[in-house]
Amino acid sequence: MYVLSNLLSALAIVLDMALTLYMWIIIIRALLSWVNPDPYNPIVQFLNSITEPLLHRIRKAVPMPGIGLDLSPIIVILAIIFLQAFLVQSLKMAALNLR
Repeated sequence: MYVLSNLLSALAIVLDMALTLYMWIIIIRALLSWVNPDPYNPIVQFLNSITEPLLHRIRKAVPMPGIGLDLSPIIVILAIIFLQAFLVQSLKMAALNLR
């Protein structure tokens, strides 16, 4: 029983860290978009390759014509915050209930 509890607890910690890291990557990419960085820079290419698939799906699902502002990073950050508050906390509570 403790093994499953520890597994869920570890999973919650790793998931929380991964979501936090991805949130910071989204924030950095959004900030870099304000200064128009060199698209051939390896760091910029890495950030784009990591974030663009998800951001593109959000832009496609939530069209924002005429706004002139890309709100997809904000939507992703809000989704990450929701996952941290709901999924990670649920995993932690499940781990505590198994003890």
